[in-house]
Amino acid sequence: MKKRQVMSLVLAGVMAASLTACGGGTAKTAGKTETKEASGKEAASSKSEDRVPIHWLTTGDGAAKAIKPDDRIVAAINEKLGIDLTVEIVPEANTEKVNVAMASGDFPDVVTGAYGTSATKQWIDDGMVIPLNQYFDTMPNIKAWLEDDYQWSAIDGNYYGLPFITQYSAANSLIVFRQDWLDKLGLSYPKTLDDMKNALIAFTNDDPDGDGKANTYGYTAEKPSSTTGGTPFDWVFFAYGLPYADYSVNAGGEVIPFFEDPSFIPAMNYIKDLWDMKVVDPELMLNDNPKKEEKFYQGKCGSMLAPLFRHVTRHENSVRELFPDASISYGLPPEGPDGASGLNKQGKNGMMTCITTACKNPDKAAEFVDFMVSKEGNDLLRLGIEGIHYTKDGDTITFNEEERAKDAFAEDGWAHALAWGSFYWPLESGYIPVSDPNRERALDTVKVATECQMPNLIKQKTPAEIENGSAVNDVFIQYFSDMLQGKISIEDGVVSLGKEWRNQGGDEILKEANEIYKSEKQVE
Repeated sequence: MKKRQVMSLVLAGVMAASLTACGGGTAKTAGKTETKEASGKEAASSKSEDRVPIHWLTTGDGAAKAIKPDDRIVAAINEKLGIDLTVEIVPEANTEKVNVAMASGDFPDVVTGAYGTSATKQWIDDGMVIPLNQYFDTMPNIKAWLEDDYQWSAIDGNYYGLPFITQYSAANSLIVFRQDWLDKLGLSYPKTLDDMKNALIAFTNDDPDGDGKANTYGYTAEKPSSTTGGTPFDWVFFAYGLPYADYSVNAGGEVIPFFEDPSFIPAMNYIKDLWDMKVVDPELMLNDNPKKEEKFYQGKCGSMLAPLFRHVTRHENSVRELFPDASISYGLPPEGPDGASGLNKQGKNGMMTCITTACKNPDKAAEFVDFMVSKEGNDLLRLGIEGIHYTKDGDTITFNEEERAKDAFAEDGWAHALAWGSFYWPLESGYIPVSDPNRERALDTVKVATECQMPNLIKQKTPAEIENGSAVNDVFIQYFSDMLQGKISIEDGVVSLGKEWRNQGGDEILKEANEIYKSEKQVE
């Protein structure tokens, strides 16, 4: 009884917050919505009590609109599947609130939490969620999702949920340049590391903004990430031949930390040269995303590492607020001495949707999940109901924004509140509304960014990586910063880094990574 009371309080808090949150969360959504508007006729009487109740607890999309009780998209899902769907989206996509709800012991039917965390690992270890293999014969979309893209997520042959890894097969970050600065200085978008160095020197020393002052830098980016271990200069490591996004393999066939790959020291020397020449933003190691963008928009830096896709027009328009004649360019990252290049790391983090052991009708829950990852489900959540939310003339789609606004669709052709966050993001789906005037340019940036995405050697996050990943990333970032600023030599730094990295959990990480790597090699 006590566990049920705790769960009730947690979900009551979630519900109260979701009703008042500006950007995230939905009200509890029952399946009693009439379908008269959706069909153009009076719907057959179909009480929600006659349908199978499905309670879905999810992080959802923190930027989505709230879903109203009479939402016609939810009603269409209910009608299609014969369910009575209750959606509870935690405020601000806070995965910790999902974890608390699950830990209380009173489970929803379907739950979406953060993949690659100790919490979702515990769901599996403690038998809170069921394997989905039993539905492969009847649920083709679940089967395709797992076996085509996430076959590595099986544990002893069982799939306990649908993972959704962000930036797993698509990317959107590139180095964005002020093309007008390049034009003024007689330069082209850099193709090699030497070209890059020359461009950054010119942006710093040759007065690209023409104000007669030494007040510009060549490059800016965000500070390193404890979550991924990524740095503002990963493109340099890949240019010098680092083969994978997460680890490397030595001559003996053993998995090693990426900073012990032969590419690391020459790459660090190049990075340190840029730093010592003062051609990069001196606050780069402290920048968050808004600060980085502000410097680029204000003309303080001539290039930045940044996500494009939906943002490409925003970046250019923001620069033009102060510099009306400005333009931006993007391209593949610079090549190193042997022609190697790369930029974006393949993702290992994301979401996972599971059916819990408490679900009284797991077959219906599986049918719901299967629908959510189907083309039919995608079309419903992104376009809406034809004739109401949009009309179609051949390949031309016209959105009815007035009707879409009634049913939790975002503006300007963007999707319903349930479309993103649990199984998809627009980037991974290549989704830009057909009405977006810069759609082709946005999609082109994804094509370029994905071309320079670097694969992981080990696709999954191992248990040791889940437990110790942040700690070893922090160790690396500290040594990276110290080497960059000359507090320790690069050669000595790599040796000391290797020892401390292993002491902070790296030994366990390498042990599991090597076991997976060798088992996969045997299969090959």
